[in-house]
Amino acid sequence: MLHRAPISLSVCALIATGGVAGCEPAGPETNRFAPDYRGVETQLLDGDLVNFHVVMAGARATSDVDRYAACAAAQYALIRGYGFARHLRTNIVEEGGIWRGDAVYTISPALPRGLKTIDAEVVAADCAENGIPMV
Repeated sequence: MLHRAPISLSVCALIATGGVAGCEPAGPETNRFAPDYRGVETQLLDGDLVNFHVVMAGARATSDVDRYAACAAAQYALIRGYGFARHLRTNIVEEGGIWRGDAVYTISPALPRGLKTIDAEVVAADCAENGIPMV
């Protein structure tokens, strides 16, 4: 794989006058992350089991949709007076640039067992800092 570092316009001019082809001037990054968070729906399934449906455009990968759902779960846990959530599963589909996530979390007052747990206060603060909307 060939890696090209940005080249200034003055270097391009020098290369062009020397007859060397392939100079590409540096410019603004065109693939900036510009998410469009389109909403969260929550559904209490049973006691501490909650389903989150999130919709967004502009995601770079499924991890952006996962993060949006985690933000919703963290805020929901805090609203209900709980401090933690545990991720159970997320199904994600993308069609025409619109990403939809269907995530299920349990919420609890104490740190639950399992590998995919989140501290609701920490995650909610991170989401707020990064401009990711929550419930």
